[in-house]
Amino acid sequence: MGFRCGIVGLPNVGKSTLFNALTETQAAQAANYPFCTIEPNVGNVGVPDPRLDKLAAIAGSAKIIPTQLGFVDIAGLVRGASKGEGLGNQFLGNIREVDAIVHVLRCFENDDIQHVDNKIDPVSDAETVETELMLSDLESLEKRVPAAQKKAAQGDKDNKLIAAVLAPALDLLREGKPARLARPSDEEELRVFNQAQLLTAKPVLYVCNVDEDSAAEGNEFTAKVFEKAKAEGANAVIVSAAIESELVGMEPDERLVFLEEMGLHETGLARVIRSGYDLLHLITFFTVGPKEARAWTIHTGDKAPDAAGEIHSDMQRGFIRAETIAYDDYVTLGGEGPAKEAGKLRQEGKEYVVQDGDVLHFKFNV
Repeated sequence: MGFRCGIVGLPNVGKSTLFNALTETQAAQAANYPFCTIEPNVGNVGVPDPRLDKLAAIAGSAKIIPTQLGFVDIAGLVRGASKGEGLGNQFLGNIREVDAIVHVLRCFENDDIQHVDNKIDPVSDAETVETELMLSDLESLEKRVPAAQKKAAQGDKDNKLIAAVLAPALDLLREGKPARLARPSDEEELRVFNQAQLLTAKPVLYVCNVDEDSAAEGNEFTAKVFEKAKAEGANAVIVSAAIESELVGMEPDERLVFLEEMGLHETGLARVIRSGYDLLHLITFFTVGPKEARAWTIHTGDKAPDAAGEIHSDMQRGFIRAETIAYDDYVTLGGEGPAKEAGKLRQEGKEYVVQDGDVLHFKFNV
């Protein structure tokens, strides 16, 4: 299951610097968190998870394989992108292919780096990008919804559902609001909603790119971004792309000392990766043994057969049961054997909803 976050923003906000630091820092880290280039502007990075290291240490695993999240460096947007200005068509097309949007906003002043609008206003920058996305969605739905409503009036059940799901999104867009606010909870309605591939339906993480002095506490610009994010029910994090670039190539011990000197407890990139993971409502389950300890990604609410299918489709088709140990029990008791002796290894069936941190072993028959 590949999940990808698209890094977007206006020109000269630090978008590519962040992407480069993200991928290069991951490449420079221990093998626990590998980075691989899929194409020049796409990279997969390991999701930092200290639980995986603990499980591997207890089991004596020879290899540690984290779950991964993809990041795509998408071309800078300019006004008129929805009409094809600049690299508009490429920009919008690339966003359609990602699961979430990481929106980098410039929250620093630097006379040597020109801003396209000649002013530093991250909220205005965010609105510029979102307006272009909304205009694109609006153009799409203003054609599709009336057509669906016409067919629905003639008794077409499929188009009746399409009209019922997409009309509220169209109303929101006409009010200047993103389509994600109309996201339905019903499973069938959600399927129709997702098939529309609306750009403003995607979840958003705002990344405030600040100068080094503002990395720990933020500044007046980041305060406005966090206020905007809170109003939208979105997430926001503070990162100094300049600091993250300096961390590239440092040994782990050097990195920790450097971060402490800057008043930071972890890299900003770790927060971005973790927030991107949370943004997509993902959870992690583990498989642990002497050969390897591995983290796997599924959606919140997925059942045991779905988790088995993440490893191999045969496991899902022939699923019998999942031997399950909660992470805390595995660690506290000291591994699979002691957990089993203590009655903490459970046999779960097809309806079991996997919990974050579960250590699973699947029984299947093909």
